[in-house]
Order: sequence, then C-alpha cells, then structure tokens
Amino acid sequence: MITRFAPSPTGLLHLGHAYSALVAHDLARAAAGKFFLRIEDIDKPRCRADFETAIYEDLAWLGLAWPEPVLRQSDNLAAYDDALARLSARGLVYPCYCSRADIRAALAAPQEGAAQGPDGPIYPGTCRGRRLETRAPGDAIRLDMARAAAQVGPVEYIETGRGLAEARVAPPEELVETVGDIVLARKDIGTSYHLAVVVDDAAQGITDVVRGEDLAPATPIHVLLQKLLGLPTPAYHHHRLIRDADGKRLAKRDDARAIRSYRAQGLRPQDLRALVGL
Repeated sequence: MITRFAPSPTGLLHLGHAYSALVAHDLARAAAGKFFLRIEDIDKPRCRADFETAIYEDLAWLGLAWPEPVLRQSDNLAAYDDALARLSARGLVYPCYCSRADIRAALAAPQEGAAQGPDGPIYPGTCRGRRLETRAPGDAIRLDMARAAAQVGPVEYIETGRGLAEARVAPPEELVETVGDIVLARKDIGTSYHLAVVVDDAAQGITDVVRGEDLAPATPIHVLLQKLLGLPTPAYHHHRLIRDADGKRLAKRDDARAIRSYRAQGLRPQDLRALVGL
C-alpha cells in the first residue's frame, strides 16, 4: 500500500489536515507500505514558503515521516504539459476564453439552467468546437467531456472509505450531464488540480488515494483521465471531514484550530489524535 498526503501551502494546517494525514499514514504503516508527502503548490500567487515550512514542521511533530525528496508540483510542470499534449493529440481539448462572469451570464439564460458539478456550475459549452490552434493568451484549456467519455466508456473504481470495499461505476452520460467540460489548464497556472493530481499519483505509484469525502465527486474525473492517459487507477478512500461546533468544515483561515495553535498550548501528538477521534 502506498498512500500520500498532498497539502497546498496556502495557510496553516488545521485539525482536518491532521486527520487526513494521520489516516493516510496509519493505513500505510499498518500494511507495511509507504506514505508520501506531496506539496501542491501550482497556485503560486496564493502559496507561501513559510506555510510550506510549517507543513513539514507540523507533520514531523505529529510523528509522520516520508521519503525524500518531496514532490513539489511547481517542479513538475513539464509532466503536466506532456499529459495535456497527449490529450490534445487525441482531439479531446479546446481553448476557452470564458470568465466566471461569462459562465454565470450564460447559465442565467432560461434554456441553459444552472446544474452544479464538482467544480461549480457546469460549463455550458460556449467555446466547445474551437480548435486548439486558435488559443489566445489568457485562454484556459477544457476537456471535451462528451468525446472523452465516449472513448473511455464507463469509469470504474473501488471505494474503501467509511468501512466500504465496493465498486463504483460512472457511465459516460453521467459524466457529461453531471461534470461537464472541466478545465485541464487554467490560464494563470498552465495546469489544474484534476490533471496534476492524476499525473502525480501515477508518478509516485499511489495505490490508495486517501482524502476527504468532499473530493469524492471528483473521483470519476480522475479515473477518466487515468484511462485516457494510460495510467493505473488506485483505490479511493474518502474519509469523514472534521467540522466545527456548528457543523461547518474547517478552513485554513480558522487559525484557532491550526495544528500550530495546539502545539503552542502544550498539547502532545497523542492529544491531537484524540481530538480527531483516532
């Protein structure tokens, strides 16, 4: 078993991050496997070096260890470009100039509706059909989901979270209707979470993706991309989320629940484990 924890250095790690990292680490350790750390720092304007340093310090304080060197996405951009080029060669991508405001305006039209997908409102297809050679500076790159799903067929994977061990299947028409033409390369960073995470999981040989259940809706996207790129599909373990007293998911702006805050209060790693129910 090979698992990973892949935080973004855009804030301090909180109790939810601690829970996810500990679950991934403990699963790998129980199976005599490996646990990797990955730094997802492709969103450069929001990433900070001091937050990355804090990630290493907080996880080490929790008693976690990982192989070196750590994979940093900002050092792996060429691999994402290669994956995008392979999808482009199959005629599966197109450039898109639409802003969020453009999409909201299009979805406000009575005939469009406003269905929600894993990334928010499902793209109405305004730029679909544009040739890639017409891409202009500032354009994003989207996946033509109908074409991609037709080439792959049903996407299948194993879900092991919440004590399960069951097969999940998403038929092509479901991907088209409930996901839509996702962004594969943002105009500002040249890739996207969906593309980068698939490439990175394959590069690190991840066998079991451990992450919060809020990311479960993105899993069919990732399995689809794996199949298109000829990459292995790991098992997926989506765990519960750590929430505050009002039932809201913790956010990085909630510094009161940052691992660093608990450390400053004199708590021990085992105390933090108890706080998250481990």
